[in-house]
Amino acid sequence: MSPEYAILTINLLAAFADGANDDREREHIRRFTENLGSEAPDLPHLYQDVLFKRVGLADAAKALSDLGQRQFAYEMAVCVCDADGSQNDAEKNFLRELKSHLGLENDVQSLEHERQADALADAWGNTALPLSAAAGSVPPVVASQANVSEAELDQSILNYAILNGALELLPQPWASVAIIPLQVKLVYRIGKAYGYEMDQGHIKEFIATVGVGLTSQYLEQFGRKLLGGLLGKLAGKTLGGIGRAATGMAFSFATTYALGQLAKRYYAGNRQMSTQLLQETFQGLLGPAKQLQSQYLPQIQQKANSLDAGQIMAMVRGNSL
Repeated sequence: MSPEYAILTINLLAAFADGANDDREREHIRRFTENLGSEAPDLPHLYQDVLFKRVGLADAAKALSDLGQRQFAYEMAVCVCDADGSQNDAEKNFLRELKSHLGLENDVQSLEHERQADALADAWGNTALPLSAAAGSVPPVVASQANVSEAELDQSILNYAILNGALELLPQPWASVAIIPLQVKLVYRIGKAYGYEMDQGHIKEFIATVGVGLTSQYLEQFGRKLLGGLLGKLAGKTLGGIGRAATGMAFSFATTYALGQLAKRYYAGNRQMSTQLLQETFQGLLGPAKQLQSQYLPQIQQKANSLDAGQIMAMVRGNSL
């Protein structure tokens, strides 16, 4: 097993560690493996091996002899387990076992990454965004006129997209844990602009319904980094600053931008779009968003150069962007 496939195996195992993935998330992960199949032909088969438990942690860990590879595998797995918020007991046990197999129990870098990622996940849980809506707080019919201008909403969507693209370009994997909480905040603010007061559960459901998986987003980001040659950079100790070459383009820009534009249409139309129409509209918006990300790549890189851990934590926890 190559190091790339070993790391992907570990992170597919992490994706299923909580035992709570619904059919939509499994479908998102399956699509991710098929989408990258042209670049990694064995990946769809690997997905089946993991799903049916024909491959385990011990075998994957043995394929990683280099310390940098083992650290990166663990850091990715922590992000996957933190994708939907704080870890449950099954995920904690999985990570404990993984750390043992990789021989990282006392590794300073891995422990610091875990601390940062877990802090971001906890911050999401303690954010000012409501965890549950009060009874009757979501009106059945709301005027389609937002309380801010369309130009302001579009600018907010663009700002979030640039920020999430920048987070993906950072060399620290834990920074990606902030991407989904910020997507949740974006949808919340758009809904609120049209008079809807929503909780995190509603917004996560909306995001999952349109076809954006919480866990599979991270898997796709990291999978593209691996296939883009990140392991070679780790082995050569040349990874520093913004991971431009490893990442290519900031995939999260397009996802966030399309999600924001879809949310604007959905709440402006009093939430009358069917599941099929939501999914079709999102896919239709994703293509133009991918073209836009090329245009805004300099701004994404500039933003990435200005971010630090404190700023990222404050954006996840607070109300300002």
